[in-house]
Amino acid sequence: MRNGHPVSRLPLLRPSTAVEVIDRHAVAVDVVLFTIHDEALKVLLVKRTTPPFRGTWSLPGGFVRREESVDEAALRELQEETGIGSVYLEQLYTFGDLDRDPRGRVITVSYYAVVNWGQFQVKARAKLATARWFGVNRLPALAFDHKKIVASSLERLRNKVNYTSVAFQLLPKTFTLSELQRAYEVILGQSLDKRNFRKKMLALGILRDTKAQQLEGRQRPARLYAFTEAKVIKLQEKGIIVPF
Repeated sequence: MRNGHPVSRLPLLRPSTAVEVIDRHAVAVDVVLFTIHDEALKVLLVKRTTPPFRGTWSLPGGFVRREESVDEAALRELQEETGIGSVYLEQLYTFGDLDRDPRGRVITVSYYAVVNWGQFQVKARAKLATARWFGVNRLPALAFDHKKIVASSLERLRNKVNYTSVAFQLLPKTFTLSELQRAYEVILGQSLDKRNFRKKMLALGILRDTKAQQLEGRQRPARLYAFTEAKVIKLQEKGIIVPF
């Protein structure tokens, strides 16, 4: 009682000793690896040997281990399932639909990369997986939501071809202008005007004439060019893109 009024007693607040229960989710990685072969844009798939979706094609990938980062997991899974290593992977998007994996809640971090066909060949370990390249327009049925992941990666690749050097990573160190144009056409999925393409590429100053030549069928020898990455970086800093 204080000044004739009862004193309300508030409950004594004490530091909570309870540990918050975390609803755990599994984290996985999936890798979309592109190349150009036989004048077609292709993606690398592996055939699953364990449930779920046993016998179905899927992207290289798997669960992230406790002691590794997601980037490390992506590189490890790619190496283990295909024998391909030493590639630059770019993180694409995180896919976390509730029903994307029948085993439970699995959130996957997707990556994509491009490789030159002549430099990287699939050396899958037969006991672990069978790896194979498929044309992006002729994909088989895919496990999980991997069809969506491939579509998202293809969209990113087509967007980036206009303002980065990604197309050059699919080519050998030296190439003709015809080979360069074909790489762009394969990625974009459309034909480009030959004169307009060459005019734009040469005007950008990102190509170096090697003074060497290469025979192209019955036509006269074509000049071989090399990519000048430093010039592309300067153009990117200025916001200049290749508008095809």
